[in-house]
Amino acid sequence: MSAVITPAILAENAAQYKEQVDRITGFAERVHIDISDGEFAPTLTVSIPELWAPEGWMVDIHAMVDKLDEYIPKLIALRPNMIIVHAEAKGDVQTTLTQIRQAGINAGLALLRSTVPRTVEEMIKLADHVMIFSGELGRFGGNASLMQLEKIRLIKSINPGVEIGWDGGVSIDNAYSLVQGGVNVLNVGGVIQKASDPHAIFSKLQQEISKTSVL
Repeated sequence: MSAVITPAILAENAAQYKEQVDRITGFAERVHIDISDGEFAPTLTVSIPELWAPEGWMVDIHAMVDKLDEYIPKLIALRPNMIIVHAEAKGDVQTTLTQIRQAGINAGLALLRSTVPRTVEEMIKLADHVMIFSGELGRFGGNASLMQLEKIRLIKSINPGVEIGWDGGVSIDNAYSLVQGGVNVLNVGGVIQKASDPHAIFSKLQQEISKTSVL
């Protein structure tokens, strides 16, 4: 499974959302859109009716929300490539993952730093994608704690074919290490969105993850 760089969008209002979409239009193919409810994550982002994407984008939606039964049917109606929910959400996560898959959409499961894979084993078995979350809920940035790579082996022992994502602190300095550690999807927010030349940073990240290992 080859690795991909997925630019992220995290916007508090419609104007900010459009600005972030514009910054990555023209080179982004698969995109990670963060939404949060102000409860699970402290930030309140754009609402579901305000979400849109240019033609041809493959969209993954990361739902940092507690009320899954309120959000998920509306997200399913948007027909994204994937919907990612948190193992730590207050709603019924297993039922939600099944519901997403039954709709023909990839079901993603995000794990916070403190969550040990074996404690959410049944959820991991139902997921098409497991995202290791090493960032700050509801904001760009955070540190990529490479210690979290140890979770990949544990996740794969539960669901060998699952796609692995990473969110939080991806940079030119660590992208290669993350891919070597088994990450398939590197979600990149601030490093691309805050760059003076987002396309150049995206290209540099792609070069990093395409390097062959040097003995």
